[in-house]
Amino acid sequence: MTRVVFYTATTLNGFIADEQNSLEWLFAVEPPPPEEYERFLDSVGVLVEGSTTYEWVLAFERLLKEPAKWAALYGDRPTFVFTSRELPVPEGADVRLVSGDVRPVFRHLREAAGPRDIWVVGGGDLAGQFLAAGLLDEIRIAVAPVALTAGAPLLPLRVESDRLTLRSVEQQGQFAVLTYDVAAGDG
Repeated sequence: MTRVVFYTATTLNGFIADEQNSLEWLFAVEPPPPEEYERFLDSVGVLVEGSTTYEWVLAFERLLKEPAKWAALYGDRPTFVFTSRELPVPEGADVRLVSGDVRPVFRHLREAAGPRDIWVVGGGDLAGQFLAAGLLDEIRIAVAPVALTAGAPLLPLRVESDRLTLRSVEQQGQFAVLTYDVAAGDG
């Protein structure tokens, strides 16, 4: 059964990006074993991200100048980018620019994912839209031993404990990975 998973890294104090929307703080931390990410990615059929996350990845990985890196990072999985403007797409990448509410796009996400999961890559605002719409099944957070003074919050909305059930906690390198099942909301 296809699940919608928000899987991201966060600082100890709940930021997923710094004040410049950068994730460079994350790469200073010893990463988890690569097989952990590979196992997760094998379960994913489609990626979903906001324009800020997408543009940061494009720039950081130099994907417009080196489009072959896209396949190395994500394979041939379609990526839906929620945006209100036109954005560049790396040559050969299956990137679909969409806008508006997540609900009307959800059917297309499920179709593109097939039997595999939908990965909400980020950011927190987009994940919050899926959560508010009652479309998020799991939140998987890799907590890094870093604290920032400001930046993009993990989730910019209030979520009560009756919506989240802790399923697992595990150490992966320097990260504490917390996995929560999300109860359906009023979305």
